Amino acid sequence: MFGYVRPDLPYLYIKDEILYKAMYCGVCKGIGESCGQCARMGLSYDVTFLSVLLHNIAGVDVKIEKSHCLTHTVRKKPMAEVDELTRKLGAVNTELAYYKYTDDIKDGDKGKGKRLWFVTGHKRVKKEYPQITEIVERNLAMQEQTEKSMTDSVDRAADNTANMIAELSDYLLEDKKTPQTRALFYAIGKWIYLIDAIDDYDKDKKKGAYNPFVLAYGAGSRKKLVENNGADLEFIFNSLFYDIRENLRNIKLYFNRDLVDNVLLRGLPTMTKRIMAGQGCKADKDFRRHSRME
Repeated sequence: MFGYVRPDLPYLYIKDEILYKAMYCGVCKGIGESCGQCARMGLSYDVTFLSVLLHNIAGVDVKIEKSHCLTHTVRKKPMAEVDELTRKLGAVNTELAYYKYTDDIKDGDKGKGKRLWFVTGHKRVKKEYPQITEIVERNLAMQEQTEKSMTDSVDRAADNTANMIAELSDYLLEDKKTPQTRALFYAIGKWIYLIDAIDDYDKDKKKGAYNPFVLAYGAGSRKKLVENNGADLEFIFNSLFYDIRENLRNIKLYFNRDLVDNVLLRGLPTMTKRIMAGQGCKADKDFRRHSRME
């Protein structure tokens, strides 16, 4: 469930790439402050963008200055200063990483070693930000029950993950939350769940793991799924893109909206096309190699 929410690099302004990189570093530092250094191993692009979007909606000014960190010890890099919202997002990142590997363990995958990086951070989140843990645990438990019911409804399958992201946005935005912000984050969460399901189609079918698209369409492979049901899939994702676009129009952004528009209006559709084409979600180092973010 990590790594899908990314900018569309060919259309990303240099100023926004610098901001995105600074926010990436800021979330990394926020994880270290709220959850400990080991938990920084789980830093994701998804939560980086949530930081960009939530700071913008909340009207929390982001202060950027050049500084060193564990991975940039020689040359200073532009980095966003850590504030309370960033610390909370660090806690969110840690909980999502911890429960991702917990889920991998349940599915029989090798996740025990990787989860060890986040055990201490998870305990700190439960103590310092219990509402975050409660939201994540409750919705993931409901997600597990939904999947055990073997529902073939794509909408029902994605509902709990979408609700989790929406509830987290309400908690993080506090008095700046609106019905439109909740609907926006719900749609983003739903997209993440569904694009992950498309990406994992072949793996899940081979393992016999739950996948709503396997149950709904029963195609022999992801390629066949797209070839035979392209119109249905296009309708599902275009409906989400419409919800995202319309809700975003009705949300006040306090700062530059170029980066937000790039990720939501261009990045998500571009990633969708890549996954549909079987290109997968490339590794972080590959993403950096094709950007100016080194």
